[in-house]
Amino acid sequence: MKKFVKHILATAALSVSLSAPVMAEAESAVNLDELLTKLEQGQLFQNQQNKQRESEFLAKKEQQVQMLNDAQARRNQLVQRSEQLETTFEENEIHLADITNTLSNRMGSLKELFGVLQQVSGDMKGKFQNSIISAQYPGRDVFLDELAQKMGQSSKLASVEEIERVWFELQREMTESGKIVRFNAPVVSADTGTKTEQEVVRVGSFNLVSNGKFVEYVQQTGSLAELSRQPSDRYLATASAVQDKKGELVEFAIDPTGGSILGLLVQAPNLQERVEQGGTVGYVILGVGLIGLLLALERFISLTIVGGKIKRQLKQATPQANNPLGRVMQVKNDNPQADSETLELKLSEAILREVPKLARNLTFIKIISVVAPLLGLLGTVTGMINTFQAITLFGTGDPKLMAGGISQALVTTVLGLVVAIPTLLLYTVLNSRSRGLISILQEQSAGIIAERAEQGE
Repeated sequence: MKKFVKHILATAALSVSLSAPVMAEAESAVNLDELLTKLEQGQLFQNQQNKQRESEFLAKKEQQVQMLNDAQARRNQLVQRSEQLETTFEENEIHLADITNTLSNRMGSLKELFGVLQQVSGDMKGKFQNSIISAQYPGRDVFLDELAQKMGQSSKLASVEEIERVWFELQREMTESGKIVRFNAPVVSADTGTKTEQEVVRVGSFNLVSNGKFVEYVQQTGSLAELSRQPSDRYLATASAVQDKKGELVEFAIDPTGGSILGLLVQAPNLQERVEQGGTVGYVILGVGLIGLLLALERFISLTIVGGKIKRQLKQATPQANNPLGRVMQVKNDNPQADSETLELKLSEAILREVPKLARNLTFIKIISVVAPLLGLLGTVTGMINTFQAITLFGTGDPKLMAGGISQALVTTVLGLVVAIPTLLLYTVLNSRSRGLISILQEQSAGIIAERAEQGE
């Protein structure tokens, strides 16, 4: 009996999962008879639902068959349309090939002409962008760029007007490159950065000049601007001459590269910048050289004055106390009774008193001529140490870094030689003049001694 009850309960559990109303009724049953009745009624209800579902499925099956037939018919239509399009595409390809061959045959040599025209347009575009003539005739490169793109991408043919314009622009570039033309254009000032309308002189396709200064053509903006650094005065003088003197032959420095050489020329440091590259050692060398020059100038003036007085004293018998020779000759008058040996000693003493005055500061000038190259060598060694330290940190990938450091290091050597060479020459000249004056004193002293010796005899 227990097994039968378990079987009935299991069957009831299965029926619960099939129908919610049946499960509700089974839960409301109070005994086995009522449960059996409820299950029997639920089975009948389930059978009715299954039959209803089968009928709905059969009805939808016919609908699905109809939809399948419609889809197959649509597919057949699309396949047929695809075959028609493929046939049309093949016919169009054949027709296009025939038309292309006909076009090539009819173009003949014109095809090569348009190819050359496209290449020339591209080359001329780059030439016009960098040409200073575009400062006077702007917009030429835009037309050539559009023409090259038109012929290259869309394979369109150039019109007769476009071909003639290319010819005209090329001829104008050739013609204008041999002219000196004046025109007004806005120029950006290098000092203030303001743009003002000025007269610009274009020398062929080489240089632009305005207000006595060199002007560059900025390709990116299509404007004119003064060079931030101008070349040396001798080049600026030619720029002023070509702008001021109209219709006259003047000397002018042209840049055949269109600005490249001028750009490198203005980057070269001037004399002041070269001196500044020498650093502290360079300024010390220049200071020492200036001191040596002042001393040499003082010695030159002093020896010149003393030499003139000595020459005037040679023409006079009466000794004067305002010159070394007069003071030496005065020793003879101060010692009229002295013998020749005593007088010789007194004259030698007088000459020895005059020698330091005549040779004053000459030794210091000589020392400067020797020390200046040593200071230059010191600056060079210091600069080379800094250069090799930079190479250790950054490597040798940039030759300009190493070349610039070596150039700065050698500036002190140049400054040392610049100071030493003229200082040594000045020392030689001044020393020779001083010795000449001392020789005159010794010569006159020997003459006085000889005269006293003759008197004694």
